[in-house]
Amino acid sequence: MWMPQTSPSPPPTPPLRERLRASANQSGKTLRLVWRSSPVGVVALGLLTLVAASLAPVLAYVGKLIVDAVLAHDQARALWLVGLELLVVVLLALFDRGLGVVRQWVGARLGIDVNVLILDKATSLDLRHFEDSEYYDKLTRARREASVRPISLVESNFQVLRGGLTLAGYIALLVQFSPLMVVALMAATVPAFVAEARFSGAAFRMRNWRSPDTRKLIYLEYVLANDEHAKEVGLFGLAPLLMDRYRALAEHFFAEDRRLAFRRAAWGYGLSLLSTGMFYACYALIVLSTVAGRMTLGDMTLYLMAFRQGQQSFQSILTAGGSMYEDTLYMSNLFEFLAIPTGRIRPGTPARLPAEEGIRFEHVRFRYPGAATDALADLNLFIPKGQSLALVGENGAGKTTFIKLLAGLYQPTAGRVWLDGRDVADWDEAALRKRIGVIFQDFNQYQLPLQENIGFGSVEHLADGERVDRAVERGGARELVGQLSGGLRAQLGKWFKDGVELSGGQWQKVALSRAFMREEADILILDEPTAALDAEAEHAVFQRFRELAEGRTTLLISHRFPTVRMADRIVVLEHGQVIEQGTHAELLDQGGRYARLFTLQAAGYK
Repeated sequence: MWMPQTSPSPPPTPPLRERLRASANQSGKTLRLVWRSSPVGVVALGLLTLVAASLAPVLAYVGKLIVDAVLAHDQARALWLVGLELLVVVLLALFDRGLGVVRQWVGARLGIDVNVLILDKATSLDLRHFEDSEYYDKLTRARREASVRPISLVESNFQVLRGGLTLAGYIALLVQFSPLMVVALMAATVPAFVAEARFSGAAFRMRNWRSPDTRKLIYLEYVLANDEHAKEVGLFGLAPLLMDRYRALAEHFFAEDRRLAFRRAAWGYGLSLLSTGMFYACYALIVLSTVAGRMTLGDMTLYLMAFRQGQQSFQSILTAGGSMYEDTLYMSNLFEFLAIPTGRIRPGTPARLPAEEGIRFEHVRFRYPGAATDALADLNLFIPKGQSLALVGENGAGKTTFIKLLAGLYQPTAGRVWLDGRDVADWDEAALRKRIGVIFQDFNQYQLPLQENIGFGSVEHLADGERVDRAVERGGARELVGQLSGGLRAQLGKWFKDGVELSGGQWQKVALSRAFMREEADILILDEPTAALDAEAEHAVFQRFRELAEGRTTLLISHRFPTVRMADRIVVLEHGQVIEQGTHAELLDQGGRYARLFTLQAAGYK
């Protein structure tokens, strides 16, 4: 039986003062967020809450007057008061219903706005964040309940306001009977509130602590129920193994949640008996005072209702306060995610080389976050403008990392990358990206129409039919367009209705066409994009690519040497360093690493 690997223990509980300060800070941020999302809705919630809060004590007092009218045998007054009570009940129900409608409206608006904030933030982050597990933990925590917690926090604030106003009205009634009863009303509910707040904090810390395992659970579910993995899961019989892991992790979560829920319920029930006992003690005092003739039956009705409703109002204030505390804990996850620094770290002073046109890597070193070794190690290389360069090396040699640094997706750990004599870190990101057309080996397969799959290569020209048509021709996808019912309008992938699944080679032609959409780019990069094509088809693609790239700087990564030899210059990488460079003929004459690799591959074709 596979057992889940979890962290040894949740983090320690911060001091109370620190927790309260953080809660107040997050509450303020959340209220500002809600106000920006729906100011009219917040004002409506406030007004409706004020009116509803003022009606509850009025209802209790009218009930007392009805009892007194009955005891006085005043039929007309009793009937009039019953009508008045009906009006108050109708108004209270109307305002409560209005509160529900407004809460739903503000909640829906806020849910959209918060999710847009999260997605906007995600799209503004650097590539390094997406290759860091801590980033995914923060994203998971931010998205969890982020769309419901803000409105819950606002509701709790208004619940405190409503409960406070209602309680003030009941206290004004009860203090006439006994000020001590007012103190007892409040004191009896405090222990339950403290326990609830403590367990809310424990639940939050536990869920944050197990965020990595939560992502494991989501991933296992994705593998078991997604078309991308269905073939291998079925062919290799992985379902029982993965299901066993899924159940073990889910049961582990369930056991933790169950223990916390039982402890929370037991403490809550035990402490709630305090408030119940206090109520009945005061109940007995009120009844005895009525029996002794010190108050009327109407007064007894009023005080009992005021005490019961006042206690409930105070309890609702404390419950809302506990809910606010819990909501602010979860909102801290959202604000922590939104606070992740974005944008490239630029050098203090813009640096330039003497005027030159081309790409230069100068003593570049790069190490991925959490990696033990460098992906690139003191790499020096110059690519003149207009040259066709092929990068060769085994997997892990640093070829794709080289491309990422050139495109500005990463910044060097040390050294500099120059483009036309200017540090890539100093380039405007939009201007830099427009100069580069790139297609990676792990290109995206969008579950969208074919025209959009191709047009995404240059979003501003997405609707330019002539440009899309040229890209289709250059990418070798003309035959594919003719085969699909609906042509460029055909829906690709199986996620949506009438979608068509393509073969690996067909998807690669779509991706190649996408790269050719960026006609203004003067640097074209192909990072193993034709791996699913046969050798002849790949050679034809690169032959066309070379013709279309006339006058542009081109970088080519491929393991097929008949394609590589088409480049003006070939660079061999090993362990993140340049170990050989030259033309195909020169490298063969050197008899080094390239020559050995070429000989091995050539022997495979014999």
